[in-house]
Amino acid sequence: MRFREITTMKSSFAVRLAYVLVCFTVVAHGGSKRATAADDFVPLFNGKDLTGWKTEGNWVVEEDGVLSLQPREGESGWKRYHHYLWTEKQYGDFVLELDFKLRGNSGVFFRVGDLAEPVKTGYEVQMLGKYSGSLIGIRGNFPDEGIYRPKEWNHLVLTVRGHVHIVVEVNGHKVNDVTADGAKTRRPVKGYIGLQDHGQPVSYRNIRIKELDGGKK
Repeated sequence: MRFREITTMKSSFAVRLAYVLVCFTVVAHGGSKRATAADDFVPLFNGKDLTGWKTEGNWVVEEDGVLSLQPREGESGWKRYHHYLWTEKQYGDFVLELDFKLRGNSGVFFRVGDLAEPVKTGYEVQMLGKYSGSLIGIRGNFPDEGIYRPKEWNHLVLTVRGHVHIVVEVNGHKVNDVTADGAKTRRPVKGYIGLQDHGQPVSYRNIRIKELDGGKK
């Protein structure tokens, strides 16, 4: 075989290989975008400011889209409900995801009907060290040892359906899967989501939500 024929064959192979690689890259990136769009999650916190939220507390947006509570001097206790960070919109059935890093006590409230009485008119996932993922006021489970990671970012997934089925996952472990009779407790099927100001520092990031069919009505 002549040198020119060998060179031509190598060039042709290189062109075909390059074409395959380009096609693979396009498909891979396209597939990733479709998967992201198809999961139906939307940011609940935009990583820049508190658009869509309301509070009288000192919630600060830090670098890299981290949302942190920085209690001001003299701010302590958990009954300062208007210092909590509340969504302006109400949610019914949903899946909520977020990362949290604790330096004290906090909580994730949901389906709160009255912001002046969140404990009586809503539900709370406890955010407190190894107890993170337990439910306040509802008989459920405490997380197993080793699930929560101190001084690190932890991941929470909260799924809420009906009246009311609650599933709580922390760092990929299902901590609670309970059904509570919301009708007897007079808690609504739709309400505000809130992050608790307990007068102690706490940070959240990557807060996003997917509304389920029952919660969009």
